[in-house]
Amino acid sequence: MKMITKALAASALCTAAWLGAGMAGAAPLTAADKAQLTGAVDAYAPKMNDTALKIWNFAELGYLETKSSALLQDQLKAAGFTVKAGVAGEPTGFVGSFKNGQGPVIAILAEFDALPGLSQAATPTKQPVAGRDAGHGCGHSLFGAASVASAIALKQWMIANKVQGEIRVYGTPAEEGGSGKVYMVRDGLFNDVDITLHWHPGNENSARQGTSMANISGKFRFYGQSAHASGAPWAGRSALDGVEIMNVATNYLREHIPDRTRIHYVVTNGGKAPNVVPDFAEVYYYVRNANPKIVVDVMDKVKTAANGAAMITGTKVEFEQTGGVYNLLPNDVLGKVMQSSLESVGGITWTPEETKFAQELAKSLPNGGGDLSSVAKVQPYAPADTSGDAGGGSTDVADVSWVTPTVGLSTATFVPGSAGHSWQNVAAAGMSIGLKGAAVAAKTLSLTGAELLSNPELIAQAKAELKQRQGEDFTYKAMVGDRPPPLDYRKAGGAE
Repeated sequence: MKMITKALAASALCTAAWLGAGMAGAAPLTAADKAQLTGAVDAYAPKMNDTALKIWNFAELGYLETKSSALLQDQLKAAGFTVKAGVAGEPTGFVGSFKNGQGPVIAILAEFDALPGLSQAATPTKQPVAGRDAGHGCGHSLFGAASVASAIALKQWMIANKVQGEIRVYGTPAEEGGSGKVYMVRDGLFNDVDITLHWHPGNENSARQGTSMANISGKFRFYGQSAHASGAPWAGRSALDGVEIMNVATNYLREHIPDRTRIHYVVTNGGKAPNVVPDFAEVYYYVRNANPKIVVDVMDKVKTAANGAAMITGTKVEFEQTGGVYNLLPNDVLGKVMQSSLESVGGITWTPEETKFAQELAKSLPNGGGDLSSVAKVQPYAPADTSGDAGGGSTDVADVSWVTPTVGLSTATFVPGSAGHSWQNVAAAGMSIGLKGAAVAAKTLSLTGAELLSNPELIAQAKAELKQRQGEDFTYKAMVGDRPPPLDYRKAGGAE
């Protein structure tokens, strides 16, 4: 394990070095700077859009994103970035770097994995694509493409204005339950990063910073004895019985665990035929809470339920933890910078054709969806509040946020009112509504990165806020332990 406190100290020394030495071209962004950056994204937009749609069509699951990762890597190489592939034991993970002298290291995250069971055409009515199971219900096809576009725009601006520093694109696989970024953090790939930027597709344009739920996920595998289910059931030991009794026991736990804890599961293997006592069964579990310590404690209770179920049914059970992430640490210093950048870019204007598409799709949403005109607006900023509900989601960006000041935004890539991980999101991400939101994200990321490169004191303030939010004597320890990345977690099925 890396001592992150030591890494932050080393990073602070680097910050002091380029603060003291000064930075060529370091000055507040001018209108010309902003026009140059957003213009570079506009010029690259046809390539970005083509990339996003190709990744949308690939619809590759976590750790299997071979074509998607290669496409993004090739674009960075063509733009003059040095790319290192296969990082942190992840074949589809990569880091692309452009360095222009001594200065801050700005990381930009890029995701590209899809979700199983969400096949959908780019149509406003439900229409699965024949021969395809997966779909980009979280919009990661847009995420990776826009992040790369923002990095390329930043590189061009740095060269033109002789700005010193380094831009890195982290190609991060398997966000959907595979904890891809966690292994990168554990391997020290963020130790010298000063600031990390990211974005996410959403229903609105917002730079509000919040937290998320810590999460541990894993698969419980029961092993029994097969037998004829009618001729000699007494000779069998049902692995499926073990799974079902475990699920019943876990559901009775819900009354006795802390508020806002979430436990959910799916049976990924329940046997093959009803007339055969199953000798193998598997159930895939998630436990979430805003407090990582509570997550660990509740998952231990779930494991106890599994062991009890195995004892009762005369089976054996094994547990493989496939993922584990912290809660997200917000950063208001960076959030305000991101908000200013987003306001400079502005909201989204739909064409009549896009509006018609959204109106038709909204018919499938509860109460007809949300306010379609909201996509043209930028939501107001509010200081981060970590005292209440963390919301329902988890993300491996959270682990990054515990070791480097991290800031993100969402943009309106979906039809307002659409639920996360839905066919409606897949449809919007595969057409111009999603692409327009990605362009807003790319421009906002590039402006934010340039603002930070031009004002190192903001970086120092962001690091001080991170230190305060970490608390005293914090040392990062990955919740996945020392296991290697679960490269096969999608091959056997599963769901985020």
